[in-house]
Amino acid sequence: MGNPTTGDLLIGGKKYARDWLLVTTKDTRWRIVHGCLQRHFSYCHVSKLSKGRTHSMKSLQMAEASKVIHVRNVGHEISENDLLQLFQPFGVITKLVMLRAKNQALLQMQDIPSAINAMQFYTNVQPTIRGRNVYVQFSSHQELTTMDQNAQGRGDEPNRILLVTIHHMLYPITVEVLHQVFSPHGFVEKIVTFQKSAGFQALIQYQGRQNAISARTSLQGRNIYDGCCQLDIQFSNILGMVMQEVCMPEALVARAGGYCSVHGLNINETVLSDLGGIIILYVIQPQQSRMANAAAIAAAFGGGLPPGISGTNDRCTVLVSNLNPDRIDEDKLFNLFSLYGNIVRIKLLRNKPDHALVQMGDGFQAELAVHFLKGAMLFGKRLEVNFSKHPNITQGTDTHEYVNSNLNRFNRNAAKNYRYCCSPTKMVHLSTLPQDVTEEEIVNHLAEHGTIVNTKLFEMNGKKQALVMFETEEQATEALVSKHATLLGGSIIRISFSQLQTIRENSQ
Repeated sequence: MGNPTTGDLLIGGKKYARDWLLVTTKDTRWRIVHGCLQRHFSYCHVSKLSKGRTHSMKSLQMAEASKVIHVRNVGHEISENDLLQLFQPFGVITKLVMLRAKNQALLQMQDIPSAINAMQFYTNVQPTIRGRNVYVQFSSHQELTTMDQNAQGRGDEPNRILLVTIHHMLYPITVEVLHQVFSPHGFVEKIVTFQKSAGFQALIQYQGRQNAISARTSLQGRNIYDGCCQLDIQFSNILGMVMQEVCMPEALVARAGGYCSVHGLNINETVLSDLGGIIILYVIQPQQSRMANAAAIAAAFGGGLPPGISGTNDRCTVLVSNLNPDRIDEDKLFNLFSLYGNIVRIKLLRNKPDHALVQMGDGFQAELAVHFLKGAMLFGKRLEVNFSKHPNITQGTDTHEYVNSNLNRFNRNAAKNYRYCCSPTKMVHLSTLPQDVTEEEIVNHLAEHGTIVNTKLFEMNGKKQALVMFETEEQATEALVSKHATLLGGSIIRISFSQLQTIRENSQ
């Protein structure tokens, strides 16, 4: 085997080369490669061997090959997607558990050969993520169970309070921004932001645990802004935040650079200690948040809100009654109500077939829907649209989910969509049409819903669009709810109400 060199291993009083070594025992053959003990294709991480020390074979703490890989030195800047990209070249990853409190992770491959391939590769190549070296070894777990995932680290037991860490925060994140991000998944009762060694963090308290689960499932690992402000979401260990007056320690106020006003939250000294390193606490102020939102919307409406719109409503769920149960469904309601905001979920009431609940993205959008749709005619019925007593719709088998739908109109160009909000009109505007579409094809697509008085096909910014005027508002509304997001000539068309009164030759 040659002369032992500096850094050789001492096993049983004998020196062996660290880089490549065959060890023969009575019952099996072992080899050590770069400090990793191998038995055939089973790997063992020898973590306790060191220079100049003697170890017997019995003292080697060996872990058999496993589908589960243990990753250490996982900093808070490292996301689940980063780890997935590191191991996906070696096979399918079936489970991933982030142990944030320990800067570790457990990752389960589809089978043992895939895990072995990964370990073989990273034995010779130092794995690095975002400039940080991470260290891998086989886990003592042969498989990750649900209990393992719930018990091994902070933040895996479902709770209605989420602990959110913001990584790569290039832009300021306010309570209002967080409320806008998380409120589509349910009624947010409280938001607290604070600074810790892990970075900027927040506690988001929902009304129900299912809302928190939905938010974590949908938002984990996503960016608030393009390329930055990444969300790392765990379930908090805090069980509740009680609404009472707070007395803040003098040291805390001094660190904040002045007096901090915290309303609606009781954080006692124990909780302050648990949070650790708090500089400033903010609690969501519904009135302030609404006013800030109303100001932004006012700009979209040209400096003022439409008559009858206050911009201060915080009720997100709308009750719609006097529907035609033989012709209405959730998708038709989505097509109508999505004109006024993003839709979270819709529920048709079984015990009242002509009633439905529609949960909007926020209170302002719900107010727009109530204002513009109250009294509208649809399928021979005059709609009753009012705010519901329920703050949100509980997710279940009888609800239709739309929170992640790419058909929600206000995910992009929200200000422009707000400007187009109006009550149903006789005129509808069609966009995202195929370039070779004809007026005849458009008429044939919509004619079953009523008498078409006039049409105009035109091009704007190189894209085909159309205006179609019906005889009545009810006919136009029926066409919109029935044919929005349907296929015409291979394209999914978009239909909105137009505020134009007539079609002129130069109308665009």
